[in-house]
Amino acid sequence: MEPVPPLAVTLSRLEELIRERGLERSEILSPKELSAKAALPEDTVRTLLDGREPVPDTVNDRVRARVRFLADAYLARTGRRMSDLAAAISQQLGVSAFWARQVCSGEKIPSVQLLHGLVGFFGIEAGEAFFTVPAAEALNNVLTPLVTALQQAPYPGAARGFVASLSGYDDVRAIALRQAHDLPQERWNVLNATLKALLELDANEAGQ
Repeated sequence: MEPVPPLAVTLSRLEELIRERGLERSEILSPKELSAKAALPEDTVRTLLDGREPVPDTVNDRVRARVRFLADAYLARTGRRMSDLAAAISQQLGVSAFWARQVCSGEKIPSVQLLHGLVGFFGIEAGEAFFTVPAAEALNNVLTPLVTALQQAPYPGAARGFVASLSGYDDVRAIALRQAHDLPQERWNVLNATLKALLELDANEAGQ
């Protein structure tokens, strides 16, 4: 496996691909969407996209902040209360609801065991490293798949399909898109409509 290039290289390549594919920069490098994907504050994402260094932090700072970020996103997505989230984590991971609430609010640092459990609870594919890597690496991990997707897109319309699928989902639908190099335009249209229906279904289920 080839080493992942640093963020500066990834951003440079993305800028080239955006121009080549005739895309809007805001479609690819939206601070709001990247913030949600990387569990980073929007200000930090903007700083990194501008090629500047964010405020230094510690590993403990990152873990607390990213757990709180995921907890807040969960509450916003489900409409539930912090007490509900703490109870769900308590039941699933075998810790007290009080401790789970303190961890989710960013007041306490989770143990290694609890952090491992939170990976499964929140569905984090990157594992425990998601919570501990520096901000630049966290953002780079989100942008690298976009570079691959745009490089493989057979035409601009397909490139937009790749971007839409990768902006919020990391499941088999994105994998299928990355593999579908030779689909003619009419089949891309069908696939795009199917994906749109699936995404709307997911959104409706999340809101229930």
